[in-house]
Amino acid sequence: MSAEGGRLRLEDGLRVASVGLRARPLRAALSALGIAIGTAAIVAVLGLSSSSQAGLLAQIDRLGTNLLTAEAGQSLTGGEAKLPLQAPARITHLDDVRRVAHTGLMQEQKVYRSSMIPAANSGGLQVRAASLNLPSVLNAGVARGNGLNAGTARAPVAVLGSAAAQQLGIDRVHPDQRIWLGGQWFNVAGILKPSPLAPDIDNSALIGYPAARKYLGYVSMVRGVETAGPPSSLYVRAATGHEAAVQSLLGRTANPEAPNEVNVGQPSDALTARAAAAGAFDSLFLGLGVVALIVGAVGVANIMIISVLERRSEIGLRRALGATQAQIRTQFLAESILLAVVGGVVGVLAGAAATAVYAGSKGWAVVIPVEAWSGGIAAAILIGAFAGLLPAVRASRMPPTAALRTV
Repeated sequence: MSAEGGRLRLEDGLRVASVGLRARPLRAALSALGIAIGTAAIVAVLGLSSSSQAGLLAQIDRLGTNLLTAEAGQSLTGGEAKLPLQAPARITHLDDVRRVAHTGLMQEQKVYRSSMIPAANSGGLQVRAASLNLPSVLNAGVARGNGLNAGTARAPVAVLGSAAAQQLGIDRVHPDQRIWLGGQWFNVAGILKPSPLAPDIDNSALIGYPAARKYLGYVSMVRGVETAGPPSSLYVRAATGHEAAVQSLLGRTANPEAPNEVNVGQPSDALTARAAAAGAFDSLFLGLGVVALIVGAVGVANIMIISVLERRSEIGLRRALGATQAQIRTQFLAESILLAVVGGVVGVLAGAAATAVYAGSKGWAVVIPVEAWSGGIAAAILIGAFAGLLPAVRASRMPPTAALRTV
């Protein structure tokens, strides 16, 4: 205690405030549990939301925002439109176009693990003819085996998208690995890595255009000559910063006679929207965290009231020895705040640990915003102050003679 004014030093105040907590550790721990749960929920929600957004933004940066797509849409009569065979070559002549890849969807063809599987059990997998540069344009490398090349594009050889391989139960590639495609056996050359910018590729078995023409009859007549095709989807890498200009020209360049029958898009927009929506449900879970904090505050207030009643003799003795009402009030208010801060710190650590574990399992960067942990601790301090205010005032107003009767 300081000599001036009989005021307690800070370390003395903390020691006195911790007496009640140290004397009843189990009760203190249970009281702090509600604060800890609420704080952990707030930190975890904000941390996981920020980590998810960081992961999606990192994925967008890695894949690039300069990929554009042009797909065959619907004709004016409501039927399925077709892209001209010359569409890929035309697009390569556009300014600011760097690379072009394309695929041709063969809707009538199905792919199965075995020839014994009923035709209706195709699982929604698609068969596509693909240009050889498709993986490089999509920034989707080969996870297993090899991609298509000039030789395998002419043979009954397929490369599987990541989801297609998983659905077919194929997780590795060996020389005898085959699939039943289009009513005949195709060897599996490789498995692609996931392609977030082109999810249809993930669900497809890809073969070369020459093989599609020879083995599956995927041809078009051009001036009386059979030619493999046509393409149904175009994938265009534009010069960074010129995406909008290229996008405005894709439809009319791919199909000058019917540009309205071409659907043009920018796949990275979907990932950007996901990143923006990653915190859409934050308010709901934050509300649950606030409810837990309120429940914890009620628990702390209840414990402090009981503590005041149980410690009337201590209060009367301290008042008799010269403690002022302000010191008694400060003691119990500090005890309540200290109890809430302990719960808040434990909650912050638990929420940060949960964020680190989950974000690590998803391969995200662990991001815990400053406002998450600082706000959690600040909320705990405020809750402790509000919860302990009434019990502290009640203790300070207790007459010493009435309190000492319980000694």
